[in-house]
Amino acid sequence: MFSKYVKPGDKVELQTVERSILGSVSDKRAYTSKVYDIISDEQFEILMPMEKTKLILLPVDGEYDVCFYTRQGLYQCYVRIVDRYKSDNTFILLCEPTSNLRKHQRREYYRFSCILNMNARELVEEELEALENDEYNFQPGLPLQKSVIVDISGGGVRFVSEYKYEKDTTIFLTYKLMINGKEKEYELIGKILASKPIENRPGEFEHRLQYLNVDSSEREEIIRYIFEEERKNRQKKNGR
Repeated sequence: MFSKYVKPGDKVELQTVERSILGSVSDKRAYTSKVYDIISDEQFEILMPMEKTKLILLPVDGEYDVCFYTRQGLYQCYVRIVDRYKSDNTFILLCEPTSNLRKHQRREYYRFSCILNMNARELVEEELEALENDEYNFQPGLPLQKSVIVDISGGGVRFVSEYKYEKDTTIFLTYKLMINGKEKEYELIGKILASKPIENRPGEFEHRLQYLNVDSSEREEIIRYIFEEERKNRQKKNGR
């Protein structure tokens, strides 16, 4: 089952699993890496994580909660590192799953750095009232503020604009992605989680936004877009 879903090149996120005497999990730290090779359903290799240019020597026998970013979605299992070694100038961790692989539903999503044009505006009173009744009635023709998305995930975006949105503001936003070779426009509603001025860039602000109305199919499309762009970046890096 493992090799059916997880493939070489898939991005992985490892979180430490440290248990107290009572068995509770504490002090988690996350690392990112990639699957190097699938040996069998019982063993697989990942690249040793790095922070900047420094290798992180994860210990043999260490246990980790691992999330796999696959083309079929997010999957999770617990793993134990059974060996670490160097092969063809590549530092590798040999891992064994200690639990079954399962579909992973999570509220946090991998953020993909990008540059995408976005337009947005605050919701007007009538739209906010409709939103309270679980209705999404956008008023057409209202002016939009130009912004630039600097990272995107299945849960939201981080964007830069010359307009400052206050924390907890609800906004309408629209941007376009290439989905299955065609440009698709997304019209979404989001909530501003944080806003701050950009250092050394007067008049510009950085915002973090969480989607409020994205449906499951749109979210999956955004995640697939991220995986596809990551794949293209890997191919460019490898000179393919």
